[in-house]
Amino acid sequence: MTGTKRSSEGLDIRCRKLLFRSWHRGMREMDLILGTFADNEIGALTGNEIDQYERLLDIPDTEFLPMVTGERPVPGNIDCAVLQKILASRRTMTF
Repeated sequence: MTGTKRSSEGLDIRCRKLLFRSWHRGMREMDLILGTFADNEIGALTGNEIDQYERLLDIPDTEFLPMVTGERPVPGNIDCAVLQKILASRRTMTF
C-alpha cells in the first residue's frame, strides 16, 4: 500500500478493504489524511464507527477535502463521531 505504515495482519476483511481504500483515494492529499488516520485508528474503531467510516469513504475527494481542511462547512447529514476523529487527527498532522 502506498505510504501505509500499518500491516493489515489481524484485521478482518472489511477493515483490510477500508485500509486499502484509505490509501488509494485518487487525490494524494486525501490518501495522506485518510491513510494516516486509518493506519492509526482502524483497529480500534467499533462496528458502528466502521459503518460511519465506510460511508465517509464513499464521498468523492473533491467534496470531502474542503470539509476536512475547513474550507467548506460539514453538512449535518455526514457529521459523525468518526468524522470528528478524522478532523482532530488532521489538526495534529505534519507533512
